[in-house]
Amino acid sequence: MCTCSVVLALLCIYLNVLHVVNEVKKRSYVPLLVCVCEQHLHNVLRSVDRNLPPGPKPLPLIGNLHLVDLWQPYDSLKQLSKKYGSIFTIYSGTKRSVVLCGYETVKDALVNHAEAFSGRARMQILQDYSQGYGVSFSDDENWKVMRRFILSTLRDFGMGKTIIENKINEECDCLVEKLHSYKGEPFENTMLMNSAIANIIISIVIGERFDYDNPRILRIIYLINEILRLFAHPITLLYNTFPSVIRWFPGSHKTVLKYMEELRLFFKEIFINRKKQLDINDQQNVIDAFLAKQQAEKPNPELYFHDQNLRILVTDVFAGGMETTSTTLRWGLLLMMKYPEIQKKVQDEIEEVIGSATPQAEHRKLMPYTDAVIHEIQRFSDIVPIAVPHATTQDVIFRGYFIPKGTEIITFLTSVLKDKAHFEKPDEFYPQHFLDSEGKFVKKEAFIPFSLGRRSCIGENLAKMELFLFIIRLLQNFTFQPPPGAELDITPVIGSTSPPKPHCMCAVPRK
Repeated sequence: MCTCSVVLALLCIYLNVLHVVNEVKKRSYVPLLVCVCEQHLHNVLRSVDRNLPPGPKPLPLIGNLHLVDLWQPYDSLKQLSKKYGSIFTIYSGTKRSVVLCGYETVKDALVNHAEAFSGRARMQILQDYSQGYGVSFSDDENWKVMRRFILSTLRDFGMGKTIIENKINEECDCLVEKLHSYKGEPFENTMLMNSAIANIIISIVIGERFDYDNPRILRIIYLINEILRLFAHPITLLYNTFPSVIRWFPGSHKTVLKYMEELRLFFKEIFINRKKQLDINDQQNVIDAFLAKQQAEKPNPELYFHDQNLRILVTDVFAGGMETTSTTLRWGLLLMMKYPEIQKKVQDEIEEVIGSATPQAEHRKLMPYTDAVIHEIQRFSDIVPIAVPHATTQDVIFRGYFIPKGTEIITFLTSVLKDKAHFEKPDEFYPQHFLDSEGKFVKKEAFIPFSLGRRSCIGENLAKMELFLFIIRLLQNFTFQPPPGAELDITPVIGSTSPPKPHCMCAVPRK
């Protein structure tokens, strides 16, 4: 465990003890101390009496935080799974979490016990902002209503259809033109790729498109990227565990809330403008569709389709639909530079099947090697190592263990995408994972970068189409190379998502 984790764990103890002492001084009695001890004893006894999954013994106040490297929790979970198996219990403070590892265990929970594991765990930083609204972090009936709405609305506006395919190809045209402007010289691609993918979401949600150097879209991208990065900062994680104490101190949690408020004001301005222009008989985007529902829900507009739900829902769609797909695209180009022989094979298949024509989604079934490479990019890059935590909606007996209602469920997706039982070389970039001996594409059931079950990613089909069309168009027009003398590092940056480290690349036009 790194020194930072030890210091932070000790800080947790100190702050909580300080809080307890102040309460004792203020109230002049000691029941609060007794309550803390009773809570810890209750957790231990319940683990024995009710047959919770095994796990390390929690310490008073901090639980198992001393065993988790808060800068790299994925490595800690991997080590704990080696000792306790594919399902185990850990404590953050007094909060209990059950961790699920490996494809069989994750599928069993999210598919075979879908209802019991379909809740959303409470995370204080998100609760402060969303108040349980939107779709990604909401629960119960609000979640069901918002999920049905966004899925049906995305379909209405072209997700999975030719209309969205055309929008993606139009954006590809713009990106190709921008890359040509660099004339093969090095450039850093983070904001550029983010902007291209963001424009697809913006066109669906708002009905607009921004130039790549537009300060508004660049600010949105910066805010979303920083929010996702700071979600996984140790201080933010500690805030989720000890909110009543950490909230009084400066740190990443306050920056997250500040950036979220800036996003709220940005979307508020857009909502006001769309309301003025709304024609319920000519809905142009997701916001129009929501506002039309809001009018139809009158005289009880505060039920579900109210402004607060709209604000959080749009933020959910932006963050989920932009950052993960653009990050995967960046990983893809980095890996093509790292493995030029694989890049060449993809380009050869593009020339054979498509030539210089505009690619279409239907080409995928004719391009098994390219399809395998794109799948392997998603598997290897492992964009979301830990899915947003679920919660049990009821007491459940799972694989012989008792898991109480309301228990936080951590689905460790890294353990699935790198499951040795399903992938021959889990820690290597190896497109043959998705090819048979004859070079035909093979589906792998453990390929679940979008998770499984009722909480799986709502934009899965859109993301798949975007990745295929963008990668084809880019490799059709360019060969990607590192700048002369540059060393390529494929170690990810740690955060809520796992982007590659910033790097420069050269897009050399193909003749």
